[in-house]
Amino acid sequence: MSRIFLAIAFSVLVLSSRVEAQTAAQPARPNFVILLIDDAAFMDLGIYGGEARTPNIDTLASGGAMFTRYYSSPLCSPSRAMLLTGMDSHLTGVSTIPEVLPKEHEGQPGYTMRLEPGVATLADRLKPLGYRTLMTGKWHLGSGKGDLPVAHGFERSFALDASGADNWEDKSYMPYYADAPWYEDGKPASLPEDFYSSAFIVDKMVSYLEEGPSTEPFFAYLGFQAVHIPVQAPAEFTAKYKGVYDAGWDETRLARWGRAKAQGFVPEDAALAPMPDHFRAWASLSPEEQKLYAARMEVNAGMLEAMDFHIGRLVAHLKSTGQFENTVFVVTSDNGPEPSRGDTDPRMKFWMSMNGYHLDAEGMGEKGSWAFIGPEWAMAAASPHDKFKFLGSEGGIRVPFILSGAGLSSGRRIDARAHVTDIAPTLLALAGAPADLDGAKPITGRSLLPLLRGETDAVYGPGDAIVIEVSGNAAVIKGDYKLTRNQKPHGDARWRLYDLSKDPGETEDLSASYPETYDDLQTEYASYSRRVGVLEVPPGYDSLAEVTRHSMARQAKQYGPVLIGAGAGAVLALAAGVFFWRRRRSRRD
Repeated sequence: MSRIFLAIAFSVLVLSSRVEAQTAAQPARPNFVILLIDDAAFMDLGIYGGEARTPNIDTLASGGAMFTRYYSSPLCSPSRAMLLTGMDSHLTGVSTIPEVLPKEHEGQPGYTMRLEPGVATLADRLKPLGYRTLMTGKWHLGSGKGDLPVAHGFERSFALDASGADNWEDKSYMPYYADAPWYEDGKPASLPEDFYSSAFIVDKMVSYLEEGPSTEPFFAYLGFQAVHIPVQAPAEFTAKYKGVYDAGWDETRLARWGRAKAQGFVPEDAALAPMPDHFRAWASLSPEEQKLYAARMEVNAGMLEAMDFHIGRLVAHLKSTGQFENTVFVVTSDNGPEPSRGDTDPRMKFWMSMNGYHLDAEGMGEKGSWAFIGPEWAMAAASPHDKFKFLGSEGGIRVPFILSGAGLSSGRRIDARAHVTDIAPTLLALAGAPADLDGAKPITGRSLLPLLRGETDAVYGPGDAIVIEVSGNAAVIKGDYKLTRNQKPHGDARWRLYDLSKDPGETEDLSASYPETYDDLQTEYASYSRRVGVLEVPPGYDSLAEVTRHSMARQAKQYGPVLIGAGAGAVLALAAGVFFWRRRRSRRD
């Protein structure tokens, strides 16, 4: 019996050794970190040629791939939905933002303004594989029961359920919100006294990472508030850019255009779209106004560098725990630069004064300051492309995208087309995750892994179209050509055709010269529209009227009970203020 026992024990030992050896030979699943910037332009980051110093992001880019033809959507919520699910935004339920939704679209499939049943996030898909799923920062993907990250696969989350908030204090940044709705793991949460958004978002993520063993794979999603309005940054970062923008937006725009040509982002003979006629020339501003506006752009650059600094702290933590080498990083923006202003409406100024905000140069970007860059600086930031956030123009949807880390070649620049829906399937492929998940709708994006590994030059061939649509603003990119439509107030709702290989600034409409190409891309759009369920804006649709309707309803719900006791006059005064403030803001945005 002893010989039999020894033989069995020896066999078990050998088998165990073989299993351990096979397990050791299998590479560990990579960690994933998504660093999502809010409203960054294509050239905002240092490695893309921007004025802001972003050494940590630049180092990540050098360790992987930097994309030059990556497309997102023109608005934050649809972009975030596509990034986290790999699905077209209309299929997720978040096809636009609530403020511009007409009555005809309310509650319709794709227009519920929340992640609908059957829509699985990266967290949902990675969690069954043993990943810890963590989220900090801006969420903005639905506000009802079951809409927060905890209901969409995230084990731990500290999420802002709004389009934005103050970066220094626990308070709202605009009259639309009564407060800053922060939630930890689905429950209302407050912020620390020493809060600064970029620092806190990283601090909280590090604390979540420290809760589990460093041997477990993790998925970390960080939604930064930089550089969404209000633009705010610590004074020590802003001070580094003193005088950088004194020449104004016209010269800065030309300088970025020149650097874009030098880096090969656009052809040497590519034209730059003219500034819109109703935009101000820098020379038309008084010296005091120029100083004020230059200071706002200094804060914008300081805010980017502050975010990069705290990203460096996250990287340092991962290195200290031995997790960095097995981590894949994604760095991108949800859309192009923000054109909104905050200095043109006395009602908005009154709200600011009542909520502890100022627009002065003194203390610009610090606690209590409500800084912004405005439409002219947004045009300069978007250079060499045209326009900005909200629109289907290149400046609104062509943004930076960096993918680097474990298992990826370093120092690559990729000029092939890519889309925000491609991020999720790429990360899932790196994790060895199955293409399908029981009960989940299928992913529509394409894995970029063959492109990253040099197995192909492109995942979108000349005959493949990338199509984007948000509230009537649309783009169809197929081969070198792009068909686009921009709605009011910065567009006229007409379709225009451009050859991006020669004219990435979208200066020459080729619709009449290339009718067959125009018709082909129109057919692509119609096919896409049917496939994903696009609801075209109804006849007579007025986005300003819709914004006013939604705002009045929101304000009445928030402030009505309080103001009833103060008298009907106060209610009417507030309603009028909200009406005109939202109307003017919509015209600018």
